[in-house]
Amino acid sequence: MNRLVIISNRVAPVSEGKSQAGGLAVAILEALKRQGGIWFGWNGEIEERTQAPADPVLKQAGSITYATMPLSRRDHDEYYNGYANATLWPLLHYRLDLASFDAVTYEGYRRVNALFADKVTPLLRTQDLVWVHDYHLMPLGQELRRRGQGQRLGFFLHTPWPSPEILNALPAMQDLIEALCAYDLVGFHTRDDLGCFAQCVTATGAGTVELVDDGAWARITAADGRQLEARVFPISIDTANLEKLAAHAGQSETTQRLRDSLVGRALIIGVDRLDYSKGLPQRFAAFQELLDRYPENLSAVSFLQIAPPSRSEVTEYQVIRRELETMAGHINGLFADFDWMPIRYLNRSFGRRVLSGFYRAAQVGLVTPLRDGMNLVAKEYVAAQDPDDPGVLVLSRFAGASREMGEALLVNPYDTGEVAECLQRALHMPLVERKERHSAMLRRLRAYDITRWREDYVAALAG
Repeated sequence: MNRLVIISNRVAPVSEGKSQAGGLAVAILEALKRQGGIWFGWNGEIEERTQAPADPVLKQAGSITYATMPLSRRDHDEYYNGYANATLWPLLHYRLDLASFDAVTYEGYRRVNALFADKVTPLLRTQDLVWVHDYHLMPLGQELRRRGQGQRLGFFLHTPWPSPEILNALPAMQDLIEALCAYDLVGFHTRDDLGCFAQCVTATGAGTVELVDDGAWARITAADGRQLEARVFPISIDTANLEKLAAHAGQSETTQRLRDSLVGRALIIGVDRLDYSKGLPQRFAAFQELLDRYPENLSAVSFLQIAPPSRSEVTEYQVIRRELETMAGHINGLFADFDWMPIRYLNRSFGRRVLSGFYRAAQVGLVTPLRDGMNLVAKEYVAAQDPDDPGVLVLSRFAGASREMGEALLVNPYDTGEVAECLQRALHMPLVERKERHSAMLRRLRAYDITRWREDYVAALAG
């Protein structure tokens, strides 16, 4: 079995060989345990560098080698805060108005990708399968090829891939498309993403494309003659584990405290990283419209929004945090009673066990990003429900998850009236309909879980 080498911007924290993270980190660790290999990336530390970058620190845990290194202050500012998160992140989420185009940060982005290639190359073997993750590291495969690496190289994008019309605004578009053509396998969440990528390859002249299997797969011949594939691999969750976790957590003291605090009221829950792509201001406005249009919900429904802060040093994230605090205060000021607060807005994170109990206690899961590659909260909410009395998922049409979860109530997050109407419908949906919708989505989540996603990708990468 070929050794697997995972390369990501950040390596999940490790304690006695066990990751403290969930989701993707769990899938990566399981793949590494099965095949043995290396997980390489940034350790989360920033150093005031006065000399050449040190080699990565190696830590062995069973068959897994963790190879991590710090970033310099300059690299972190230009590569991570700069190009990755101030240019690529907004652009990939269709927010041209928030994207910053700076030649200095692009140079930093390429520099760190070259640095990663320099540092991981001595660790590689000829028969390794190398799996690179996400928008931070698009050029890494090209940098490895330049260093003579001939291994099978795969890349997976965890965000959406926008249309050529959006990416045309990126000065380095041509360079990045050509860099992605250095991989053997490029993976996307949805056929829409793959189709947009194929259009970009054709539009830039980076290669010729043949679409296969109704657009779920593309054969690409790069301009330099290299052959590669682009495929759809919709990421999923550890469904069986989350079902068990939620069943136990639903009876936990913390979940019972939440239920007691509701005093019999229905609960709508939203769980999102604090980010402008998640549509939180529009979500708050839709909840206000629900209370305006349907006054029977006054003192009968509570909305719990959990939004732990992220990238708090970036101005746009500071702005959205202030906006949401203002909106929550305004809505509570308009509608609250002495024994009822409409919105509970929490800027903190909770562990997976606690969240699974909260999901199970909520009659409605409200997942309305303006644009999202997949959005695993939608899948987690469904898996956490009691099959005998499930809640209802209200899901944005612009989340990748909507392509697999058509039984949810699909909404346009920009249309606050439509979201309010669907919330009202969800709150009053008959049990029979709730069970039918839930069981269809749960069957799909059980059939295609995080293990299937991982195994399908690694098998395709192995060729």
